[in-house]
Amino acid sequence: LTIIFTSGSTGNPKGVMLSNRNVSSNIAAVDEWFNITAEDVILGVLPFFHSFGYTGTLWLTMSLEASCVYHFNPLDSRTVGALSEEHGVSIVLATPTFLRSYMRRCTPEQMHRLDLVIVGAEKLPKDLAEQFQEKFGVEPTEGYGTTELSPVASMNVPDHRSPEGAPPGARLGTVGKVAPGSEIKVVDPDSRDDLGTNAEGLFVYRGPNVMMGYLNNEEATAEKIQDGWYNTGDMGIIDDEGFITITGRMSRFSKIGGEMVPHIKIEQELERMIEGEDEDPVIQVAVAAVPDPKKGERLIVLHRPLVEPTTIDGLLQGLSDQGLPNIWIPSSDSFLEVEEIPLLGTGKMDLKAVNQVAMDNFGPSE
Repeated sequence: LTIIFTSGSTGNPKGVMLSNRNVSSNIAAVDEWFNITAEDVILGVLPFFHSFGYTGTLWLTMSLEASCVYHFNPLDSRTVGALSEEHGVSIVLATPTFLRSYMRRCTPEQMHRLDLVIVGAEKLPKDLAEQFQEKFGVEPTEGYGTTELSPVASMNVPDHRSPEGAPPGARLGTVGKVAPGSEIKVVDPDSRDDLGTNAEGLFVYRGPNVMMGYLNNEEATAEKIQDGWYNTGDMGIIDDEGFITITGRMSRFSKIGGEMVPHIKIEQELERMIEGEDEDPVIQVAVAAVPDPKKGERLIVLHRPLVEPTTIDGLLQGLSDQGLPNIWIPSSDSFLEVEEIPLLGTGKMDLKAVNQVAMDNFGPSE
């Protein structure tokens, strides 16, 4: 059906081959989850070169009864608000970055028909979800997926969209439950032994939405798909009720002194403490790592210019006050001010560029 290239956020982009069955099975799962009807109007602002936009705002609306109103710039919040009011948008597919922009510039009156907000591509902060619900009366629902999974693998489903009598399908802080007709399990990253529930490990996934493979790259395909199970590269936990919690990318952990240190947790705590003054929401910090001869790796923090009274010493004290282990707290000489955090066109952090900046400034000399 199509070839969509991965974002290249962690390396060179790869062409993901998706079949008609891959995409249609994903649409069927979304329809089963959310009971989408002809009364629904979807806001189509996600780019089609991104799998979330390709499946969610192109093929979903062409396959089901819902209509869609399109705009080319997801951060043009004033136009988004006007279109939502004019066409009665009921479903928004977005990233947290886009929601922050709508929070600032859109009014509840413009979003008067809003009924469902589906968030993906990056972690949904709890405070953002609560603030969005307070302003617009709708709690964003977070899902999880990858380009290789067409893209949706799991989703939170609010009760008012769930079939009558269904068990609770949404839990804030998780990415919901696995897609209908698919399986996900947690395994040991090294042995691949099944770890069961309530244990942190590597997510592997099996279902009809798993890609055909990477274009002209059989070796990479064989590394990613083994015995029908797709290696997501993401770490997390599945609880007894089936709710999935992502703790980070394998590539976004550093091994320091033999302990796995999650970059995302450190970023979340730093972002919470930093107050930006920009009218448009931006990512303020990025955590990377460079080789270290003593500890294995050294944490590096890229940050936009700090606004007084915020200081690096204050941020470090804040991390300590939050109870983060000392090994998770970067040293004061490991902070680098940058004009902007590198981003991709989708609004996600460009991890490849972030890591390169860290290596250029803090990496070992040859």
